[in-house]
Amino acid sequence: MPPPVVIPGGGSGNNIIVNPLQRGNPVLEAIRNVPKEFGDIVCDYQVGRTTGVLFLSLKYHRLHPEYIHTRIEKLGHSYSLRILLVMSDVTEHRDPIRELTKMCLINSVTVLVAFSVDEAGHYLSTFKQFEHKPPDMIKERVDKDYDSILRSTLTSISKVNKTDVETLRTSFGSFANISRATSDQLQNLPGFGQVKVRNIKNAFEKPIRNNATNTLDMLTSRAKGKGKEREQPPASSSSRPPQRELSPIWDIERDLSPPLENGPPPDPSRSPPWDIELDLT
Repeated sequence: MPPPVVIPGGGSGNNIIVNPLQRGNPVLEAIRNVPKEFGDIVCDYQVGRTTGVLFLSLKYHRLHPEYIHTRIEKLGHSYSLRILLVMSDVTEHRDPIRELTKMCLINSVTVLVAFSVDEAGHYLSTFKQFEHKPPDMIKERVDKDYDSILRSTLTSISKVNKTDVETLRTSFGSFANISRATSDQLQNLPGFGQVKVRNIKNAFEKPIRNNATNTLDMLTSRAKGKGKEREQPPASSSSRPPQRELSPIWDIERDLSPPLENGPPPDPSRSPPWDIELDLT
């Protein structure tokens, strides 16, 4: 693990350190509520003792595609968190952003895309403001009491909202009683239709199946089928396959040899007379 980057001499820990190469960048005016100062740093913006940001405009990248490769190579592993802040200021931005993302993945750099100067400045300010904040500030707060856990569990069922959870709790009293409730009991509750009742019953009664269990069932059924085939006695050598039935008479044959009303049936071995023969006779 590389050592944390030390803020240059004379800099205050509350300031964003800016590379002198960024002079004239309009993003500097968009950094608000956080002081900033210029310093000799390898990145463009140092927003924390271990966080460095490189700034890249897609317009500039289109003219000088080798620039960002050189900057990332010089950046190396100086910071624990390395960020590439991309300013999307061109119309066709998908291909260059995809290219930059691949390059950053290889070099362990995080990509942030801003679509305006104010947005880019807001990102830099937020990184500095939350430098020493604990991660609990952005985590979801879930209470540990029984009612909160019951509400969080039941609302994970499709179509079930917080009002439905309160109805279930007051009607049945506990999670165990809710799981044992019948469909008729659920349908008698206000706001519980057929779809909602079916989702609740499926959540408690329908077995959990996935691709692994389906594959296992398929292999088991195949194994049973092979076992049945082995149990059947082999056919005797003296047995002969059934004789093939004679082919039926085609319609064209029937047309050519119409049966006589009072005479014997036509002989199939003899070809019917052609019209030319009838004419000659």
